[in-house]
Amino acid sequence: MTLAELCVFGALLLYLSTIVAIKWIRIGRFDNARPRDGAFYEDAIAQRALGAHQNGIETFPFFAFAVLLAEYRDSPQRLIDELAALFLLVRIAYVFTYVGNRPTLRSILWSIGFFINVAIFFMPVLKRFLPV
Repeated sequence: MTLAELCVFGALLLYLSTIVAIKWIRIGRFDNARPRDGAFYEDAIAQRALGAHQNGIETFPFFAFAVLLAEYRDSPQRLIDELAALFLLVRIAYVFTYVGNRPTLRSILWSIGFFINVAIFFMPVLKRFLPV
C-alpha cells in the first residue's frame, strides 16, 4: 500500500472524525434516533463542524479518484505520495479553520487543496515533463 493510498484512507477518517467529535463532545444532546435533527446543529460550532464534514464528503471522491488514476497511469509514485500527504495536511488545517471560524483562511486552504487535486489528476498527462 502506498503513502498516497494511506492518505486517501486518512481523508476518509478526517471527514468522519469531524462530525464524530462534535457528537461525542455533546453526547448528552445527540439523539442517535434522529441523527439529522436540526436542533442539534443550532450551536455555531456544531454548524461549522457539520459544514466541514459535508465539505469533506464533497472533496473525497475527487481526491480518491485522482490518486488512483495517477497510480494506475504509472505517474511518479514519490510525487503522488508527496502531493497526497500535502493534500491531507491542507485538509486538516482546513477543518481547524472551518471549526475555528476563519472563513478567509478556510477559502485559501480549500483552493490550495483543490489545486493539489488537479495536479494529481493531471499528472499522467504531464508525467513526461516531470523528473522521475
